[in-house]
Amino acid sequence: MSVPFVGLLGRDEASVPTGWAAHEAAVDRLRASYAAIPPGEPVRLAKRTSNLFRPRSAVTAPGLDVSGLGGVVAVDPVARTADVQGMCTYEDLVDATLPYGLVPLVVPQLRTITLGGAVTGLGIESTSFRSGLPHESVLELDVLTGSGEVVTATPDNEHADLFRTFPNSYGSLGYATRLRIELEPVAPRVRLRHVPFGDTDALQGAITEITRSGTWEGERVDGLDGVSFEPGRHVLTLATYTDEPGPTSDYAGQQVFWRSVEELDTDLLTAYDYLWRWDTDWFWCSRAFGAQHPVVRRVWPRRLRRSDTYHRLVGLDQRLQLMHRLDARAGRPRRERVVQDVEVPVERLGEFLDWFDAEVGMRPVWLCPLRLRAPGAEGEHPWPTYPLTAGRTYVNVGFWGAVPVGPDADDGPLNRAIEARVAELDGHKSLYSEAFYDRETFDRLYAGDHLAAVKQRYDPYDRLTSLYDKVVRRR
Repeated sequence: MSVPFVGLLGRDEASVPTGWAAHEAAVDRLRASYAAIPPGEPVRLAKRTSNLFRPRSAVTAPGLDVSGLGGVVAVDPVARTADVQGMCTYEDLVDATLPYGLVPLVVPQLRTITLGGAVTGLGIESTSFRSGLPHESVLELDVLTGSGEVVTATPDNEHADLFRTFPNSYGSLGYATRLRIELEPVAPRVRLRHVPFGDTDALQGAITEITRSGTWEGERVDGLDGVSFEPGRHVLTLATYTDEPGPTSDYAGQQVFWRSVEELDTDLLTAYDYLWRWDTDWFWCSRAFGAQHPVVRRVWPRRLRRSDTYHRLVGLDQRLQLMHRLDARAGRPRRERVVQDVEVPVERLGEFLDWFDAEVGMRPVWLCPLRLRAPGAEGEHPWPTYPLTAGRTYVNVGFWGAVPVGPDADDGPLNRAIEARVAELDGHKSLYSEAFYDRETFDRLYAGDHLAAVKQRYDPYDRLTSLYDKVVRRR
């Protein structure tokens, strides 16, 4: 490569691998902390950050000791693999791999998402149209199970059932302590083309063609996502790795990335800045805190223009009920929080957006095409607890905000309607946020019987909270 990667990292120095001895000592502490939790007490990770958006019942018991499980154990640049601890953030993971010119096959868009969290809870980004979801590049993983054992699961060993069921289990089957993942080479820079579309038929056609061929108008496409700003105004961003020289944009400074998607035809970013282009302003959600106002932005510390900062502010609002109090004082209808990511088949995208505009009315929304990487016959469901179909192209639609609905806001009428509509369109909903499914529907959509059987094997004393209890009953 003509440009050294170390010089492109956004922080002062690359992450130093943890090493195997330190990792094993950390796992011993984790197991000891698990054994110290009395039977019947809830089991939680003692972690400082979260990217979940569903409230949970208050827990006063100590969490699992995950100290020392937040790093990269080792990077093998020849085999293009990395052994990574479960609590390692993608920010730290990229800092360890990018100096070798390598990155994970899918890097979720927010810095503090952990590798273990992305695998047990799903993650997605612009490479998902060719590389699927983060768990599809996992070669093996060590899991602390409900029995207190740490087992190594691979696609074809005696724990293959755990390996296949772990994605979308959200800790109900255990916690990943180490994952060995594939890496891929990346160029030092990324060239972007922002391609507008005036209707969803053309948009769907372009997504289908790029996903099929990996190209658009004769040029290779390495990353693909987009923004639907309003009906009739959609933009796909096509990313291509390059050594191309020239000045690069800085969207961690005064400029705002999501606005550039509509304003520019082309752009050039460092590989590092491309990976975190959405994190600085939490897509467009930092608007709620004034962080995109030019005056506020000049005084808002650069180091605090991050998704985890905004997430903490949202948590503060939820604890103090500030939004509801201000609405009540102003005589405005009570608002329902609508924070969701859903996958719909590409051919149903227009139907969903039309319905969404009529019933919810929130724009912009994020678009991220997805196609499973897992081998298998067309029509199969390689990952049972999130049964996307092999050989089928989906589009993730992400929308995050609050909508005035009135006194029924706490019952989640819009979220319930979204769940029903997505199911009607043969899609699926991620479970990182609030869910309202009844038990029968939930088990049908997320392979409840299969999940229960695997849980019985690895958590025979039912010490871990079930998936339904976690995501719907909020326990």
